[in-house]
Parts: sequence; C-alpha cells; structure tokens
Amino acid sequence: MTSFRALHHAGLPLLLPNAWDVPSAIAFVEAGFPAVGTTSFGVATSAGHPDGDGTTRDANLVLARRLKRLPVPVSVDVEDGYSEDPAQVAEYVAELGVDGVNIEDSAAALLVDPARHAAKVAAVKERSPDVFVNARVDTYWFGQDATVEATVARAMAYVAAGADGVFVPGLTDPAAIREIAAAVPAPLNLLPVPGMTLAELAGLGVRRVSTGSLPYRAAVDAAVAVATTIRDGGPPPAATPYDEAQARLRRYP
Repeated sequence: MTSFRALHHAGLPLLLPNAWDVPSAIAFVEAGFPAVGTTSFGVATSAGHPDGDGTTRDANLVLARRLKRLPVPVSVDVEDGYSEDPAQVAEYVAELGVDGVNIEDSAAALLVDPARHAAKVAAVKERSPDVFVNARVDTYWFGQDATVEATVARAMAYVAAGADGVFVPGLTDPAAIREIAAAVPAPLNLLPVPGMTLAELAGLGVRRVSTGSLPYRAAVDAAVAVATTIRDGGPPPAATPYDEAQARLRRYP
C-alpha cells in the first residue's frame, strides 16, 4: 500500500473522495481510489445533526475503527479537534489510529487565533508523528481575512508547527492559488474548482483535491430523484445490485 504522504507527490493531485459511512468508503475503494477521507458534514447530517457542532467526535471513533480495515490510507475530518486543549486533541487523534486528519482553524464559523491552532497541530505531531496533519485555513471559506497574505501567514504558522499539508477550502482564483502554493512549503489541498481539471490545478501547484461533502449531497439528491421518478411514472434507474452491495460489506468485515 502506497503511503498517504507519498500520494501527495504523484503526477496529478491526489483526488481524495470523502465518505460518510462504511458503505460509501468501500464503494470509493472498489472504484479504485488509493485513499479515502471522511466529511464531517456527511457524518453529522446523516445522523440528523448540523455540521460544525462537534457531534462527529464519537461517531468518528466508531467509523475509524471500521475504515482502518480498508486496504488504503484513511484520513478523518476532526473539525477543530473538539477541544481547546491541544493535549486532548492530540490524544483524540491518537485514539483514531488513522493515517491522516483534517483539522480546521475556525470554530462556530469564526476564525480562531492561529497560535491556538498551531498549538493543536504541534501537539498532534508530537503525539502521533506519522499522522498526516492537513491544517485547514478557513479564510476563504468564511470570507474572513480572505487575502493571499493572511492565508499564507496562517499556513506558514501551521507548517512551522509540523503540519504536513494545508487545506484552503473556498479558494478558486487561479492567481491566488498559484501564489499560495508557491509560498507555502507543504502540499496545497483544495476543494474541486469549477471549470478546472486536476491537470490544470497541478499546473498551479495544487497537490490534493478533496471532494468534501459534495458526494454526500449528490447522493441525497440522487435518492430523491429515484423516488420522484418512480412516483411520476418513470422507470427505476440502474443501481448496484442488492447482492453486490451486500458482498462489498462482507469483503471488508
């Protein structure tokens, strides 16, 4: 199995699909993806909770125990680490026992002091040096200090603390992408950028593209479309056969 770290240094950016449960993760693996992440939005909302309220803490522990059985690296979205105490964040990440984590520098939709976030990153790396820590910078996501300069400053603080990668969701401007990728000495992770291919993003310096909550939201839309099509007299759409869906779960007990 190729290491999670090495996957960030291939020819194209690593396309990391984000699962919300065991079946979705298995489906991504069997579709040929070399690693799988999770989405806090999908994990939270599939249990009936809004994203960002910390409700995924315990759910992640249960999900990680199952996903670690997959034959690919696994990264877990841990929101802001579920604690203001860096030592508690580090202990939680160690308990997950996965290959990577994504940890964000915001709480309640507001940016936090970058020194606070850097302390969490440093604690995680000290406790679990082999875990790939993807430090999320939420400047563009929430439209707060959404400049190249502010984003780079935050990213550099996290890299200095030991972050292995930097995630800037909401960043879509090609010039800003190129500038940030060139300034930060760690793999840059983005969400999909409309109108840009993986090869084009690679040309700007991007090393990882995460699907985020998009597959989960698209799956919900698809489920509604199935029901409404049948309600309105249309034919049932094609889908993975029941027996095959069962067999997938038995292949990864």
